[in-house]
Amino acid sequence: MARRFHPKSTPKENLHIFFRSIPWKLMVILPIMVLLAVPTFIYGAHAGSGILPSVTNMFYTLSNVSNLPTPTPLPAFLTTLPQVGSIKYTIGEGDNCDAVLAYRMHMYSASQVFSDANPNTVKQLSQDLGQDCHRLQPGMVLTLSPQYPLVALGGVLLKIDAATARQVLPTPLIKVQSQEDYTPDCSKGCQLTVRITSNVTVKLIVQTSLSLHPGAWIWTQAMLPRKTVPGFNNYPYADPAASFNGMILRACDFQANDTHDDNSTPCSQLDPNTIDTDGGAWLLGVTGSNSLDHWHYKFHAPTGTQIMVWLESDNGVLHYHPGDPVYRYDVLSQLYVKL
Repeated sequence: MARRFHPKSTPKENLHIFFRSIPWKLMVILPIMVLLAVPTFIYGAHAGSGILPSVTNMFYTLSNVSNLPTPTPLPAFLTTLPQVGSIKYTIGEGDNCDAVLAYRMHMYSASQVFSDANPNTVKQLSQDLGQDCHRLQPGMVLTLSPQYPLVALGGVLLKIDAATARQVLPTPLIKVQSQEDYTPDCSKGCQLTVRITSNVTVKLIVQTSLSLHPGAWIWTQAMLPRKTVPGFNNYPYADPAASFNGMILRACDFQANDTHDDNSTPCSQLDPNTIDTDGGAWLLGVTGSNSLDHWHYKFHAPTGTQIMVWLESDNGVLHYHPGDPVYRYDVLSQLYVKL
């Protein structure tokens, strides 16, 4: 039988056969699909590049990866400073200096601080009161000042000078961190530079275990420096003419931002003072959310009022009790008067 011969198709014929095997409907739909798919892919890729970071940030926030606290807006600075001042008292029948100080100023320690055994102390008291304590007569007017006064302050921490700073010892394998990477140890004492008004700074001597950083807002009560009187080391009165700017104060009832240090030095342990004997202490301050209002004492006065208030000691902790004496500073008379 003769052998059949099948000639090979040319490339052109193969291409023609391929196209004829594709359904005509597919030929029409395919270009349309391509025209739609390309823009869709480009748009999706662009949108996805924004969605993925947003989703990642959402999970990052929910997982609370960062332990850093949310910054709290700082209060405004004081525009008025606390004022050291006095009140007036008119002598009545049977009054003497010790009794007046005990009754009007809660100074039950007066006979210990101003003692006839040390005549210089009684002489100094007579000068401060404006009358000779041995020659009082009814109708005489005395000038009474707060003994060992405390002051309430709020301000921003500018600088920390530590008494005992943590030291980082270098080794060949460890890179030493900069001074800004750690907090000074103030448990043994630090001197803090704190701005309390736009142009007034004070120095606070404080012992605290809190972590302190410049920029923190400091709340504190502190003992005002007393006037220096030769031979009278425990003289109880502050100097009304002393400037707050640059003043060095010993702090108590200390707080940084929203954290109160319950283990900081109590005001009753600042020497010298008569808080335990007198049953409390006088506090000077200025009303307002940036100062005295922080302690939530239950009396009311317009913001910016200079205040002198008696705080009772409850087991060494100072509190205001309704009915305790509160005075406001009167600029015209330059005296404290009842609120």
